[in-house]
Amino acid sequence: MGVTERNRRNRDFAETRTPLGVLGGFLGLVVASAMAAALIVVGVTPALATVGMAASGTIDTFERLPGYLQIGDLSQKSNIYATRSDGSNVLLASFYDQNRVEVDWKQISPFVKDATVAGEDPRFYDHGGVDLQGTIRAALTTAAGRETQGGSSIAQQYVKNVRVQQCEREADTTAFEDMTEDEVAALTGDERFALVEEERLACYDSATETSIDRKLKEMRLAIGVEKRYTKNEILLGYLNIAGFGGTVYGIEAAANYYFSTSAAKLTLPQAASLVAIVNNPVKFQLDKPESETNGVANGYAANRDRRDYLLRQMALEKKITTEQYDAAIATPVEPAITEPSTGCQTAGGSAFFCDYVKHILQNDPTFGDDDETRMLNFRRGGYQIYTTLDLDLQYAAEKAITDNVPSTFPGWDVGGVVSSVEVGTGRVLAMAQNKLYSQDPEVVAGHPFVTGINYNTDYDYGGSSGFQPGSSYKVFTLAEWLAEGHALTERVNSSRKSNWGAFNDSCLGTQYADAGWNPKNDANEPGGNYSALESTIGSINTGFLGMAKLIDQCGIANKAKAFGVHRADGNPLVQYPSAVLGINEVAPLSMAVAFAGIANDGVACTPIAIDRIVGADGKDIAPPKSDCAAAVTPEVAGAMHYAMSRVMSNGTGQQSSNATYPWVPLIGKTGTTDGAKDTWMVGASTRVATAVAVVSVNGDANQRAIDFFSGSAATARHRMWPIVMSAANAKYGGGEFRMDGPGAVAPFTSPEPFNDVPQYVPPAPPPPPAPAPAPAPAPAPDPGTGDQGDGGGRTLEPRDDEGRGNGPNQGDD
Repeated sequence: MGVTERNRRNRDFAETRTPLGVLGGFLGLVVASAMAAALIVVGVTPALATVGMAASGTIDTFERLPGYLQIGDLSQKSNIYATRSDGSNVLLASFYDQNRVEVDWKQISPFVKDATVAGEDPRFYDHGGVDLQGTIRAALTTAAGRETQGGSSIAQQYVKNVRVQQCEREADTTAFEDMTEDEVAALTGDERFALVEEERLACYDSATETSIDRKLKEMRLAIGVEKRYTKNEILLGYLNIAGFGGTVYGIEAAANYYFSTSAAKLTLPQAASLVAIVNNPVKFQLDKPESETNGVANGYAANRDRRDYLLRQMALEKKITTEQYDAAIATPVEPAITEPSTGCQTAGGSAFFCDYVKHILQNDPTFGDDDETRMLNFRRGGYQIYTTLDLDLQYAAEKAITDNVPSTFPGWDVGGVVSSVEVGTGRVLAMAQNKLYSQDPEVVAGHPFVTGINYNTDYDYGGSSGFQPGSSYKVFTLAEWLAEGHALTERVNSSRKSNWGAFNDSCLGTQYADAGWNPKNDANEPGGNYSALESTIGSINTGFLGMAKLIDQCGIANKAKAFGVHRADGNPLVQYPSAVLGINEVAPLSMAVAFAGIANDGVACTPIAIDRIVGADGKDIAPPKSDCAAAVTPEVAGAMHYAMSRVMSNGTGQQSSNATYPWVPLIGKTGTTDGAKDTWMVGASTRVATAVAVVSVNGDANQRAIDFFSGSAATARHRMWPIVMSAANAKYGGGEFRMDGPGAVAPFTSPEPFNDVPQYVPPAPPPPPAPAPAPAPAPAPDPGTGDQGDGGGRTLEPRDDEGRGNGPNQGDD
């Protein structure tokens, strides 16, 4: 039954019963219930003789009712935190079905406890779960037209709230009990939601309906609760479970929301106002200032009247003094609403990182068997999630983007991203992009500066399908080149050509370049015979293709995988020849992770975003751990450092390196895709790795033809990266990189190359000089001439066949 139908049924019920009929039914219910309760609780068995069979039947029914109530864990909100530089925690966002923070006895003001007992159940500490006198008194008072009073004891109200909580918790499973797995699997999301909502409302109706059956069950269970728990435990449970209007549940959340304080610090009038709400949340809640009956214009008159009643009861019960009563009565009702943070949209610039954490929890089997169950458990479980986010780096990342990449640009769907990862741990330290975050379709629609897609992460973690990294992907060809025993100083045939031919691939078989494929170098370098070192420093496309001709394409892909790189859409990495130049769409976070692994002497660590999880019971829950494994040997990593450090000192990354302060040793690689559609700068110190990129989210745009407010779009990466890494260097420092090479650092294992393209042949060394002729015999001394030597001759320096570069160190495609 939907909400509309349920409301209509309640309306029809109200319209078809007369006031006397309602009163008669109510009195009948009270009398029958009270009679049964009295006989059981007080043991007035002689009354059987006067009541007769009807009462006897009621008693038999009452005795057969279950007396045990399973009280499960309350639904509590879960929180996600970041860390300040001083180590203190900052709340990023909360998630909940019910905004509740469970507290213990000492964390609740005595005013709250006394107001609850005085107003709801004055004989709470005297009866055994059902207050017969209070039930009859409430019925008579209501019938006389005076103040409406509840007849249920606190234990009974607690039972009703527990049963309502069970409806909320169990509807997600009971809604599908009569369906097969295939039938459930065939349901759409809207159909599943409708069935769960129908089940929840039906259960709620059963738990709250006005009927003798429900009242008897409630009384019987209340008696059972009183036998199992102390009075203070029952009162505490009631104050933690009670609804205070909307999604606010429990006294702590109510104090936070309505008065911006804690349950422990509530004043007397504030405590009475909150307890007043429990009696009728819709009528007495304090967050409708425009209400004509209970709003700011009339001083929240409805709540004030109920509050003042509770204050009078507290005075009558000697819980407060006359002076306290007078002062509280004179105090106006003045709520100070603090809206709770709900969802990642409240996390500001950290919202996309928050969304990443949320998806980690959804994908972690620790929290349930499937995505929906995990998110439901997260929203109800009261988890405290302490993340890896470093707010110092995060603020630097946000500044880097704000200062250099607009959120929108005419005719171009532009994206700006930053991801930073700690070397050696995989901890994600920063994550930012140039959009506002929202998961509300109405907010996103028509607003290009808003998105719910995280450009930094994989599709399965709330991200896009990824972006081509361009030449920053060449480091994996470099890794395989070195691992197969080639040297940085080794030269290859790197001239431009349209017949690159066949490439070895031990996984998929020989790969063939398309006929006519003739990639150019970014600065139109002719190619020639570049060394691997020169090709890395200058990002020479044809140089890397020449290297790839001599090694295993499968090995290149496997090196990328070993460093944690994979396609963002979940498909396998493509490994045909053009993949060498970075055509696989990947997530920026994956590239940051890979460069952190290179900086870590070749040991790559999977990314983690959560340092600690604390459950509602205060016990730690193991968060997802980073897995670290060697992607290459330390020697190969050292040779990569040798080349990639020179990218930063006198290659394509020099602009980023020169603008970074304080400076520490750095390695890096730039990337630009065809037509300058996407531009990247990825690099690392020995402590932190950062990937920044300006990307085309949809469509194409030549960044070299576009100017932002901060300068050329194509060079924005070199203005962004130094901002983030300067903050990282200042906080984390950095040491010297291991350096190996430039000679070979591994045994030679490369496959036999194809002969379809001429290979580079080093020039023959110059012939040795001809031996000098034997000296002529010395002439006889001329007594008339002195000793004259000619001092002639010169030393020939050997030629440096390794070379240090035969082309300009520029170009990055």
